[in-house]
Amino acid sequence: MKAIQSAQLGQQLNLTPQLLQSIRLLQLNAQQLQLEVTRALELNPLLELEEEAQAEAQAPAAGDVEPAAVAGVETAAFDELPEPSMWDVPGASWSGEGEDRTQRIAEPGSSDPCVRVLQALALELEPAELEIAAFWLEHCDESGYLEGEHSALLLRATARFDVAAARIEAVRQRLLHGEPAGLAARDVGECLQAQLAALPAPCPGRPLAARILESCVDALAAHDHAAIAARLDADEADVAEAVRLILSLQPRPLQEAVETADGYVVPDVVAWHADGQWRVALNPATAPRVAINAGYERALAHAGDGEGAAAMRELLQEARWLTRGLSMRYETLLRTTRVLVERQAAFLARGEEAIAPLTLKEVADEIGMHESTVSRITSGKYIQTPRGTFELKQFFAVRLEGANVSGAAVRAMVKRLIESEPPGRPLADDAIAALLARQGVHIARRTVAKYREQLSIPTARERRRAAAPAALARAV
Repeated sequence: MKAIQSAQLGQQLNLTPQLLQSIRLLQLNAQQLQLEVTRALELNPLLELEEEAQAEAQAPAAGDVEPAAVAGVETAAFDELPEPSMWDVPGASWSGEGEDRTQRIAEPGSSDPCVRVLQALALELEPAELEIAAFWLEHCDESGYLEGEHSALLLRATARFDVAAARIEAVRQRLLHGEPAGLAARDVGECLQAQLAALPAPCPGRPLAARILESCVDALAAHDHAAIAARLDADEADVAEAVRLILSLQPRPLQEAVETADGYVVPDVVAWHADGQWRVALNPATAPRVAINAGYERALAHAGDGEGAAAMRELLQEARWLTRGLSMRYETLLRTTRVLVERQAAFLARGEEAIAPLTLKEVADEIGMHESTVSRITSGKYIQTPRGTFELKQFFAVRLEGANVSGAAVRAMVKRLIESEPPGRPLADDAIAALLARQGVHIARRTVAKYREQLSIPTARERRRAAAPAALARAV
């Protein structure tokens, strides 16, 4: 074997500690940011908190960002920091391999359950398979079920990743039988079957419970244990035990991945409607601003080259990086939120039925940044609106297959139709589909059934049966 020496020309940009700090500041939530700023103030004597009046006087208005003015003050301090466009432009490569290396930086403590699932899978899956897993999760609704037809999504993934359908389906099966079990399921039956399989052994009622889910879903919905026992040739007591096992499962698997909230949320951004338009501003309580002590900075400018002066200059440089990183965070958060509020203005005005399809890529393209940056700046950040306080991630919605509306909007429409139906004449799934078609939303009956199950709403027959005693009581 002959060794060959060759020269190769390439360009590479390494992530500096300062750039890593700027990216990390983007993804911190309000509490984490407050701890970070407090720690910096304790360790760096050159830093100090700006007075509220001074911050209001110097900070640009919520709707006016003046990059030139900011640059004029900070250019000398931050000449070494790469421009945001160098790590935000889609397709920009730092290693010549066409990858965005900021996507490798973890998002610790994200409130997005899909992000936490991907972080866990990153330890087991190859990068290519992790991208496929992200595709499946991107097309799941808030409960963890596939948003759209499985076959159509499989074809789309095959074309997008240029990978065999069997491999793409294998990744979905990994999600389905992973933690939490039931993710990316096509329907409730598949979800509960996956959760049954994940139960630890021994589990005496599991085989019978699996048979019930396979062939007796209608009798299970009607709570007809006798019919199930007759159909499966099983003892009714065993059927009751298997049904109890099924009822102990989680029909909304993605909620299993949601951490318990602290009990209250302090919004990062506030939005309100005034003068015929939506306005957005940072919440001062979650946007601490720090400044460099002017007296110390002037003294260092005339100090000598002693060891003490050198150490203080290092602290000065760290202080400058932190103030620059905080400015980048606040500006990116404001720009992203403005786009979200503009795109979802109908949702803020009329409610969930008006939420429009919106993806990370659409927002990233509008603000000129990468999808990973938008993902970081919206994870764990909250906005206060007249309609309530929401996580910014809730403003994103997957487009319903073959329609111009989002799945979340259609689910809200299904809920409204069922809530307004006559008590004695509940609407069947096909009737709901027909009513939605009159509104220009064409979906299949099974899609209506899927949304109804996600809302924990029983079938029309069960609703009729529940309404009968109430109607009888009113008649008496």
